[in-house]
Amino acid sequence: MERRERLLYDASLEGNLTVLLMLLQEDPLILDKVTLNHHDDMPLHVASMLGHIAFVKEILTRKPDLATDCDSQKRLPLHLASAKGRVEIVKALVKAKPETCLARDRDGRNPIHLAATKGQYEVVKVLVQAQTHAARSMVQQDTILHLCVKHNQLEVLKLLIETMGDHKFVNTEDAYGNTILHLAVADKQIETINFLLLDTTIEVNASNENGEKAIDILALGPRDMKDQQIIQSLTRAGAVGSKKESLFGQISHKSRSKLVLENLRQYNNKKDLKNDDDWLDKKRNTLMVVASLIATMAFQAGTNPPSGVWQDGSSTDPARRAGYAVMVYNHPNLYHVFLVCNTVGFVATLSIILLLISGLPFLRHRVFLWILMVIMWIATASMSLTYLVAISVVTPKPESQTFKNIVNGIVLVWVGLMTLLVAGHIFRLMEIFQKLPFTRKTLSQVSINDNL
Repeated sequence: MERRERLLYDASLEGNLTVLLMLLQEDPLILDKVTLNHHDDMPLHVASMLGHIAFVKEILTRKPDLATDCDSQKRLPLHLASAKGRVEIVKALVKAKPETCLARDRDGRNPIHLAATKGQYEVVKVLVQAQTHAARSMVQQDTILHLCVKHNQLEVLKLLIETMGDHKFVNTEDAYGNTILHLAVADKQIETINFLLLDTTIEVNASNENGEKAIDILALGPRDMKDQQIIQSLTRAGAVGSKKESLFGQISHKSRSKLVLENLRQYNNKKDLKNDDDWLDKKRNTLMVVASLIATMAFQAGTNPPSGVWQDGSSTDPARRAGYAVMVYNHPNLYHVFLVCNTVGFVATLSIILLLISGLPFLRHRVFLWILMVIMWIATASMSLTYLVAISVVTPKPESQTFKNIVNGIVLVWVGLMTLLVAGHIFRLMEIFQKLPFTRKTLSQVSINDNL
């Protein structure tokens, strides 16, 4: 790329009108040369896509025919500006060359098709006012209304139907005989379905090439909570199932409602099970981390007890051999308490780790997880006693009374915390048991009301 062409390209990226005017003064034909030499990155295309309105207007004033030049994808500047929602640039391009509204890219789409699929409401409004018949052209036997539904652009769909939505256009079928209602039901777009049923002349019982009506489409896909709302809307609008072997064509309205209720129950059960599994996984991961930490602490305390070990042995006293705990000699009673509590915490946490990594199926139940939590409480309590014994051993006698007061306060706080934990679990169990009959009662009332 020559220096001037590079400068022109950079100016189009930045929307630098000063550089553009300078280059045009040096070479009035530079815009034509760039268009001849390059199929992409043309100044008007780049500036239109990026929204540089002054830059675009200057080019259109000097070379309006550049608005009809295509890039390698057969896209005009109007295609790019429409897709990006550049309203003022779209107006300028349409004013310069109104016929560009009908131009198609390599995929057969004109600018209004791109604007509709991207949800560019204001651009669609401008293009419809400029060339109404451009919105009636089809893309591979899809109308622009089909494109709006496929890309879930409800606001643009409303605009198009209000502007040009005659009965024939609204009920146009695609290559497979589907109307926009078929597509909206298949994608379960509840707002779109209600709009079509209430505010348009859509034929609710139109059949596609397979003889399927809109209400039959629901039987072809997975069930979820949206089905009930869609069925109610279609039924109120007079929809009936086909005579083919369709799920909704074979069963009565009451049976259909029962089926949807059952689907909702299954959906809620699956959702509850998933949430329960997620909660159990998080609890298991937490237990594994905490158990590993406590096991490490217990191992370190056991191999390196408070006050350390004797460095030099004594030939006269067997309890003072090198490597033996000093605590055994100075505090034999407390050492036994320390050893028991530390061992209980170490074994308890090792048991939790072993059970969690074993992968046994019964461990995925909530009851067994609570058992592991009880074991964790035991390990935590044991390590707390281990800490208290260790601190009492290394605390000087003058500080013993202060230490006792601190211990008494800690014990009270610990007892209070354990009481809160136990009370919380009891209340949680009571809440679960209270919800179960309420849920059964609610479902039974729904079923009775549905039968009525």
